[in-house]
Amino acid sequence: MDDVAAQSLSTASLGRLAGKVAVVTGAASGFGRAIARRFVEEGAQVAILDLNGEGAAMVAGEIGDPALPVTCDVAEGDQVAAAAAKVIEAFGRVDILVNNAGWSHRNQPLLEVDEDTFQKVFDINVKSIFHFTKALVPHWREIGSGVMVNVGSTAGIRPRPGLTWYNASKGAVNLMTRSLAVELAPDRIRVCGLAPVMGATALLETFMGMPDTPENRARFISTIPLGRLCEPEDMANAALYLASGEAEFITGVILEVDGGRTI
Repeated sequence: MDDVAAQSLSTASLGRLAGKVAVVTGAASGFGRAIARRFVEEGAQVAILDLNGEGAAMVAGEIGDPALPVTCDVAEGDQVAAAAAKVIEAFGRVDILVNNAGWSHRNQPLLEVDEDTFQKVFDINVKSIFHFTKALVPHWREIGSGVMVNVGSTAGIRPRPGLTWYNASKGAVNLMTRSLAVELAPDRIRVCGLAPVMGATALLETFMGMPDTPENRARFISTIPLGRLCEPEDMANAALYLASGEAEFITGVILEVDGGRTI
């Protein structure tokens, strides 16, 4: 076995993210929790960021020593900067950021959504990426690389009635991802996006705009060619690929984790 093959085998045995430090926002539940757990399974140290500090601590406790709980409101720039500094102090660096935290207004006619709700959707879904870019890009330029994975949505590709302002926020995430990828490529910083279809998370009823009954689920699932909702593990596996060295020549993509919904 030659040296290159031996090194590849050694890295694989350690995990696909061995030696990496990741920050996952909105990681106290749902997609974020699954992503954080998957990253740790693959050798990463992970900061569990969430507005729900108790939930973040619970997830970190489940995962063990490689996980650090951090309470953070991603819509607030000073809290994001403080969180980034705390993670770098604890782990020495940050290699990967997953901007997973998200929010939606209830599925309803667009004129019924008030301005405060509109602002909250954009602050959490869009402005948070601005804050984390400010907080971590200088660090990535200093260490010579970085990976950002932004969680958009199929709603930003194939919008649904009743979610206009949420659709718009996720469309902004998708385009921001591609623009960041182009501008930051010379710094060896990759930026990719994930666009999940509706998943079995706490926001399910919000997206449907109706009770989560078997009948209502079946109605929506009938629009997904592969015949089911997006599961947290689907997102965790997709995020792992984009964050890993296997995707080192991939940037600016919006990977649809949607069972064919947007075809």
